[in-house]
Amino acid sequence: MTTMTDTALAEFKMPDVGEGLTEAEILKWYVAVGDTVTDGQVVCEVETAKAAVELPIPFNGVVRELRFPEGTTVDVGQVIIAVDVSGGTGAPAAPVQETTPEPAPEAEPKAPEGRQPVLVGYGVAESSTKRRARKAAPGETPVAAAEPEPQPEAQHDRPLNGHTGTRPLAKPPVRKLAKDLGVDLATVTPSGPDGIITREDVHAAVEAAAPAAAPAPQQAEAPAPQVTEAPAPAVPAPAAAGSTDARETRIPVKGVRKATAQAMVGSAFTAPHVTEFVTIDVTRTMKLVEELKQDKAFEGLRVNPLLLISKALLVAIKRNPDVNAAWDEANQEIVQKHYVNLGIAAATARGLIVPNIKDAHAKTLPELAEALGELVGTARAGKTSPGAMQGGTVTITNVGVFGVDTGTPILNPGESAILAVGAIKLQPWVHKGKVKPRQVTTLALSFDHRLVDGELGSKVLADVAAVLEQPKRLMTWA
Repeated sequence: MTTMTDTALAEFKMPDVGEGLTEAEILKWYVAVGDTVTDGQVVCEVETAKAAVELPIPFNGVVRELRFPEGTTVDVGQVIIAVDVSGGTGAPAAPVQETTPEPAPEAEPKAPEGRQPVLVGYGVAESSTKRRARKAAPGETPVAAAEPEPQPEAQHDRPLNGHTGTRPLAKPPVRKLAKDLGVDLATVTPSGPDGIITREDVHAAVEAAAPAAAPAPQQAEAPAPQVTEAPAPAVPAPAAAGSTDARETRIPVKGVRKATAQAMVGSAFTAPHVTEFVTIDVTRTMKLVEELKQDKAFEGLRVNPLLLISKALLVAIKRNPDVNAAWDEANQEIVQKHYVNLGIAAATARGLIVPNIKDAHAKTLPELAEALGELVGTARAGKTSPGAMQGGTVTITNVGVFGVDTGTPILNPGESAILAVGAIKLQPWVHKGKVKPRQVTTLALSFDHRLVDGELGSKVLADVAAVLEQPKRLMTWA
């Protein structure tokens, strides 16, 4: 990852941040020529075909060269930054090129004792859990300034959201979520009993810090359509992304969008897709959602229809395990999976991503709610790691929040099935012999016909529908 030259310059190369990916685009430099950097300090953000990733530098020194400007796509193994590690005064050298960006806000002043994992969402240094201060516009007061203390939750001597006190009150899972999202709990307004900070409070803090986005329709709080614009900086392409003709705009296809396009084409023309549909009455499921929101076991957790839809699919897979499989073309084998990594399709500013919940089949309902909440928050913050998007077995996509009744979803590559959930809305329905307004939705299940025949696919979809019509089956079938 690094090389040394005769002039005491350490060269930091573009690492393989995505398990085999060959290139990444430099989205943002956080340092400039002449800046002092420390081991573990994040120096830039790059975008691979899977996610945005922050790169920490592995040594101490003074930046002498930034080899590429923002917006440049760099091959893995190319030198991107050179640092003088001889221990000099750190006087700025002349910029290598005019396109070198201005320095970002000051990085954390103390170097950690050891380097941490590179991937975004996992953290890179003990002092990096606080969101980096945004550069203030002329005449504007900075949002937050870098502070010398490395522990974001250890500031006991200042008011907390207008209240005097010591350490903010929050449960361990909430603290972990705040740490992953870079939220200082001391700046979060608590809404829980006795001043306890909940997950919703943390998510609200993230949304308040992010650019204003149009609110999602009031339906299932699913992560797929509700993932808002990530707070990460927009991709600054070196070539003009706009059109020379006012009637057209040309946008380069790269990063996540390029990878998604290639994957969807490959999936559509490799796996023989079959899609089946069913329209169901989910009134009882919607009532159960409201009841669970009041249950103490779900205090501080995100409870919505997607939670019960996810559980219904997991129950259906347990009853029909052959659906959870993959096709091995090279060995001409069907690989049956004895675990479920449940993918949730998420639309982000960078394109469609499908992070998954590892071993979702083994989670209790509160644990599943916690995992879904973390997945949503991480995706909204633009910090989903490449590892979180690998190894999925089945996926759920919620098109209902767009007001769409249903669709024919394309399989995530390597997976056996994908369930699309349509809008849940009041419709006339025959209930107990009378036409009444009921909460109705349409489900669509696409599956790989090499792995799943019509009978098996129909059973899975029918089981999902049966659980959502009569959610007591979550107990009798589980």
